[in-house]
Amino acid sequence: MTASAAALTLTTAGLTGTQLASAATAGCSVDYSVSSSWSGGFGANVTVTNLGDPVNTWRLTWTFTAGQTVTQYWNTALTQTGAAVTAANVSYNGAIGTGGSTSFGFNGSWTGSNPAPASFALNGVTCTGGVGTPPTTAPPTSAPPTTPPPTTPPPAAGGPCDIYAAGGTPCVAAHSTTRALFRAYSGRLYQVRRSSDNTTRDITTLTAGGPADAAAQDSFCATTTCVITWIYDQTTRGNNLGYQGSGGIGGAVQPAVANRESVTVGGAKAYSLFIPGNSSYWRDGHLTGVPTGSAPEGMYMVTSGTHVNSGCCFDYGNSETTRRADGAGAMDAIYFGTSCWFGGCSGTGPWVQADLEYGLYPGGSSAWNPNQRAFTSKFVTATLKNNGTSRFAIKGSNAQSGNLYTLYDGALPPGYSPMRKQGAIILGSGGDCCIDNRNQSVGTFYEGAMVAGYPSDATENAVQANVVAAGYR
Repeated sequence: MTASAAALTLTTAGLTGTQLASAATAGCSVDYSVSSSWSGGFGANVTVTNLGDPVNTWRLTWTFTAGQTVTQYWNTALTQTGAAVTAANVSYNGAIGTGGSTSFGFNGSWTGSNPAPASFALNGVTCTGGVGTPPTTAPPTSAPPTTPPPTTPPPAAGGPCDIYAAGGTPCVAAHSTTRALFRAYSGRLYQVRRSSDNTTRDITTLTAGGPADAAAQDSFCATTTCVITWIYDQTTRGNNLGYQGSGGIGGAVQPAVANRESVTVGGAKAYSLFIPGNSSYWRDGHLTGVPTGSAPEGMYMVTSGTHVNSGCCFDYGNSETTRRADGAGAMDAIYFGTSCWFGGCSGTGPWVQADLEYGLYPGGSSAWNPNQRAFTSKFVTATLKNNGTSRFAIKGSNAQSGNLYTLYDGALPPGYSPMRKQGAIILGSGGDCCIDNRNQSVGTFYEGAMVAGYPSDATENAVQANVVAAGYR
């Protein structure tokens, strides 16, 4: 993942932009920028400025010239037919006064090249950056009395990965056994295998952006035992997690039983990934968007504060491609449990800590962080972000109510700058598990995602609000 915006140059109506493609028309101008880019995909931000008469609704159209396809979007209602794209306003950003602006964004896929669109049209009028005739309504002397769009969109209908993308830190992996993490995602969440005949079935969402189809699992697994063999990535990168055992990706542990714990999400039944020990899931994602080296990244997971132990290590995040302990900074994963790695802990936990390899860090050093606190609620939100060179932050909260609590936000521990991430994904164990050893940790996973870039506090707060609104029970 390219951490900085990709450079684009576009000249239209005498305007040239670097790292920004600009097109202008009578009545409007459009700034189109690529905020991030990776192999086969990109994120883009679009700002529309109205230079003509005020409008109450808007529709922006353009044509891709190199086969690009929009895969996710926010702050707009977007459709694509062939190369032609139409982005329209949503409920809260339809009005644009004279001289006013609105913004939206999207993720897309590309092959070969990714040029910026050559021109845009607002409500059918090609943007040139000028005004053909004076507006019939004089520009207001003060801001119009409308509520501006939120600084960390999308609206409540979006999922955590829509929120991360709106903040400029798109998800590179998104996993859940309970619900979709994109508002438009309608597909596979996980796979179960039944013991009676070793056949498998993919469990999907009930609706786009909705909960898992637990009834399909109940029907398929009736009168027999099922295990979870794959947890599918909801992004387009294919970062699917397989269990580290015989019949899976290879290793010494077993897949987790599929129906050990049922919960409700948004009033619908769903099953968790319940790991009682001896289970772990893994993926080598270093070629499919997972940050490596000192590239910044963030992540969150929803876990349980009542199903924990001190075994090493119930993690979700960036891990070694070798599945070995390869040194300080080779990992960057959220840990949740009661392990007091360096000693001197206050209380019994469980705590949100950072597994950076060669240690579970409660803060910026091996000394106990007095700002740590235990999270013992049934559902817990845990977040971690790391800029790769100087700073990381750990947060936690009850996943049913309240705001995130900042446990630590400061310098990386000595010896961890820069980070040396390898870009694999681990779920349920430490990084040096489980080729030829057993997982000692227990824990529960409901949902989580990893993102490229360093998420803002506002973005993480919005993700927490989305989790609370999901209604875990």
